[in-house]
Amino acid sequence: MLIIFGTRRYIEQLAMLTLSCGHCGSRSAHPLRRVLTKFTLFFIPLFVVRSEYSVQCTYCGVASRLSKQQAGELAGERAL
Repeated sequence: MLIIFGTRRYIEQLAMLTLSCGHCGSRSAHPLRRVLTKFTLFFIPLFVVRSEYSVQCTYCGVASRLSKQQAGELAGERAL
């Protein structure tokens, strides 16, 4: 019997924010993203293994990780 299992990542854009970048200092758009890693069995996603939040500067490309609480404050708690 053959059992196929693994993980897969899903990326959701929660909001588009206008922030000042901590790296380059420019005021530009920063997409707020949630990356979900799900356990799959026979290519069917069953449950979430890991959840990560990040923002990325569209001007210089630097990405910063956020906690769930920080992401909720930025998004206004509506998207989480």
